[in-house]
Amino acid sequence: MKQLSCTLNFDPTYDIAFKVASILPVRDVCALGSCSKFWRELCGADQLWVLLTQGRWPSLNLSDHSLISDNSISESYIKGWKNFYVKRHRELGSRIVKFVEQFSFSVSLEVHDYLKAIEELRSMQVEFMDVQMFLFRQELNVFLNLVGLHYCVNWLGVPLQYVKDALQCSDISERQVSIKWWKVGQWSNGFRLRDESHYRVVSLANLATNTQEDVLGVLSRGAVYEVIRVQISSAHPLSVTWTSQSRMLLERAQ
Repeated sequence: MKQLSCTLNFDPTYDIAFKVASILPVRDVCALGSCSKFWRELCGADQLWVLLTQGRWPSLNLSDHSLISDNSISESYIKGWKNFYVKRHRELGSRIVKFVEQFSFSVSLEVHDYLKAIEELRSMQVEFMDVQMFLFRQELNVFLNLVGLHYCVNWLGVPLQYVKDALQCSDISERQVSIKWWKVGQWSNGFRLRDESHYRVVSLANLATNTQEDVLGVLSRGAVYEVIRVQISSAHPLSVTWTSQSRMLLERAQ
């Protein structure tokens, strides 16, 4: 594998071509590489795939001036950055397929399982582009869209406008979920009043705005303090089967 510290001696034409390739989506880079010998060599260069890897998984902290230090990304693990990118993409895609399977037939979800799903995404080091690619999908259960949205906002700190734009590009921004939570009844004159129930139907687009901070707050905190239960339900359950969902996700992981 080439050292990350090495640099190419670009001529002006090569430099411009490299800059063009570096801003393209990965699929377009691969297609461009089949055009000619010049593009094949440029689109297979480690320097380009370092940038693509860095853009896709920024938490890896890769730098074109340093060697790989993460134990999961060693020279024995990969032979070139393009191979690393493809292998990580496929492995992550396979793990997300298994993750999706857990929620495929759910019509409601308790907040404990919901927060566990978000934690699982964090343990997989899923990034914003991964969420857009694998979880912001029309054919998936809306819970998976919601989990991806909440994970991006609360854990990755993605700006709300970026999340909202991604929802719109995936045509899922108007999908709705219903959130119901119960609060312990207050004491009055020595008697505890009945537990209070709160109910809200919101779209994914609304959750990606500051106007629904209270709902995301309830989902983030879960059943703590005065809240004794939180339940998430699908406002419009999908009829797409798990077989169809898994096949589509596996195709995207290839």
